[in-house]
Amino acid sequence: MIEYWNPLVERMPIDELEKMQEKKLKNLVKYVYQHSDFYKKRFDEFGVKPEDIQSLDDLKKLPFTYKVDLRDTYPTGMFCVPNEQLVRFHVSSGTTGKPTVVGYTQNDIDMWTTSLARAMTSIGVGRGDIIQIGYGYGLFTGGLGAHYGAEEVGATVLPASSGNTDRQIELMQDLGSTVIACTPSYFLFMNEVSNNLGVSIKDDTNLRVGIFGAEPWSEEMRVRIEEATGIKAYDIYGTSELSGPLFTECQCQDGIHIWADQFLIEVIDPETGEQLKEGESGELVITTLAKEALPLIRYKIGDITIISKQPCECGRTHPRIMRVLGRADDMLIIRGINVFPGQVESVLMQIPEVGEHFMIVVDRVNELDIMKVQIEMTDEAFSDKVNDIMSLERNVASALKHVLNIAVKVELVEKGSIPRSMGKAKKVIDNRNL
Repeated sequence: MIEYWNPLVERMPIDELEKMQEKKLKNLVKYVYQHSDFYKKRFDEFGVKPEDIQSLDDLKKLPFTYKVDLRDTYPTGMFCVPNEQLVRFHVSSGTTGKPTVVGYTQNDIDMWTTSLARAMTSIGVGRGDIIQIGYGYGLFTGGLGAHYGAEEVGATVLPASSGNTDRQIELMQDLGSTVIACTPSYFLFMNEVSNNLGVSIKDDTNLRVGIFGAEPWSEEMRVRIEEATGIKAYDIYGTSELSGPLFTECQCQDGIHIWADQFLIEVIDPETGEQLKEGESGELVITTLAKEALPLIRYKIGDITIISKQPCECGRTHPRIMRVLGRADDMLIIRGINVFPGQVESVLMQIPEVGEHFMIVVDRVNELDIMKVQIEMTDEAFSDKVNDIMSLERNVASALKHVLNIAVKVELVEKGSIPRSMGKAKKVIDNRNL
């Protein structure tokens, strides 16, 4: 039986949803023009006034917002409310530049919580579940976001955070966790550690659902996870600038529902900025329709995906984004060919002898880009026969070349030599001085 958190909203006819979006969009542009010096200046530079936005078709008249805008106005230059109206800050790590700061009013927190309550209900998580949260708590949004959503649907929360993996597995057994929320990389590491401890997640725990996100992962990786651990693995999506984790797939596992009463989505050509048609792959752009402290207009996310507005079997009418193919800034250009780490993972996970851990290493030799993929074999495939190893390397290299259209060097490495991650996994080492 399919359950809904708010069936009237989640199953709202599309024409009614679009009318709601249109009304909220018009209110939004007036709001930011009046309350944000940043957006007033940006609108004036582009020659657009709030009264110019009368329909959803007018969205393309509005300028984009970029992550650099948040950094340039650090810490709170884009906020639309004074600090005394805020109830919380979250701050990005700043590993790729100046950190970004997001502020929340109580209404923003409530909207965030509602979004995740809808999402968790859509994957069958609710009262009676024990959800072990392995996302980091603190300035990072993952832990507290999942925490509030889980409590809202009546689940019992185990705020384990990341790390201390032996203890995580012990608590999973002792307290009967039924849901795990963490990065897919950390869950793979958790499964590896549990096996070393003689514990089978499939047979020795009550775990039935995994909520995995904060990094791109492939459909083939989902199959690996589900077969190895016996759980149903669901994709979760969001960014700290939008609030944090916000959306998941439903039980149909056919795209992530984006709540259209809260967010307006587009997919654009990342080079030209032109809107693309439904079903075309491009960069995701999101406009927040209900945020008070830090509303964002046409925010360029950087993730590459496809929008689907086709009816979902679950009955929800809100649009979906298909599995994120990768980030525009994660894309590697190797000898003129665009390569996403997710493409490599997708190929590797279809080869039974290949383990879940790999690393892409890119070098430049005599002005020529060289791409090498280091992989670990599964225990079953391990062989001390040199011919077997060389044959596997050739097979993997051939499969990668078939998909990527470039020659790739494959190197089998000792099990455990590729670094494990308790958060977002690092899968690329680019040694080129670009």
